[in-house]
Amino acid sequence: MSHKVTIHPSGHEFDIEEDETILDAAMRQNIELPYGCRGGACGSCAGRIVKGDVYYDDEPIALDDEMISSNQALFCIAKTHQDIELGIDEIESSTQFEVKQFGCHVSSKNKLCHDVIALKITLDNDERLQYHAGQYIEFILEGEKHRAFSIANSPHNDDLIELHIRHIEGGLFTDFLFDSMPENSGLQLQGPLGSFYLREDRNRPIIMMGGGTGFGPLKAMIEYIEHTGFNQRIFMFMGVRALRDLYMDNMAKQWMQKNSNFTFTAVLSEPVNDDNWQGETGFVHQVVADQFPDMSGFDIYISGPPPMVNASVDVFIQQGASKDNMFSDAFEYSTDATQSIAAEK
Repeated sequence: MSHKVTIHPSGHEFDIEEDETILDAAMRQNIELPYGCRGGACGSCAGRIVKGDVYYDDEPIALDDEMISSNQALFCIAKTHQDIELGIDEIESSTQFEVKQFGCHVSSKNKLCHDVIALKITLDNDERLQYHAGQYIEFILEGEKHRAFSIANSPHNDDLIELHIRHIEGGLFTDFLFDSMPENSGLQLQGPLGSFYLREDRNRPIIMMGGGTGFGPLKAMIEYIEHTGFNQRIFMFMGVRALRDLYMDNMAKQWMQKNSNFTFTAVLSEPVNDDNWQGETGFVHQVVADQFPDMSGFDIYISGPPPMVNASVDVFIQQGASKDNMFSDAFEYSTDATQSIAAEK
């Protein structure tokens, strides 16, 4: 049995099947709704329920009491048993690339730090993936399981796809990637996915904040900005626990040397004595908030673990940031053998 979904203010309508998420139904019928992790962790898909009701198979991480009281829902995992009307701004279709499936093979694996590798893959048959800087792909595994990873290189340099992948102990897929997968292994992927990407039509100064492998999509954005010659100020912050978790900071320092409009700050939350760390310490979002007490004039891009993303959004809004100018990608973890889903995105 199907039901009707109506989107305000566009007036677009589409059908939704029983046990289908609102986002999946919209994507199936070429309705472009915003989304990020597709797991209820980042809040990018949030919108208002105008009429009707929704339910969830699992409790959404990013849905708080304030959102519930204002009748908001997370459409990436929300389902319904009835006709429903929703309030959410659709994404202009002209900004989106078609999601396709590709065969691919591994070109190289390089260690970036003690538990992160750079995996570079090449699409079969000399195909190229069209995507926006910041988006992600999903590997399609046996049993139709999906594992999602953010693309860490700019779309202008698309002969290879670069992914930054953290090793999750006991995770079947990352165990395979790190320990036994040979180069030139064949895989299946689909993409591009996600509404976390660089908005090219803006000229406001930018704050970028990442945690862990959240550096990957931000790196893609910076490389694209370098290529296209944006002139706005960019303030990039990376938060990790200790110095051994920080990677590619030399690349970020080179960006800073080449472009006076770019600054980079690393933040360690738990530096050890051997680090001899003289830089910023604490939670990365608090360091950002301390440096920018008025955030009303910035576009803000946030990528990393859900607790960091959710905490930073709350704090930044208190300091004047608008949700319309904040874009986030939260890296969720699957309950399937503790395997990462959205990033190692």
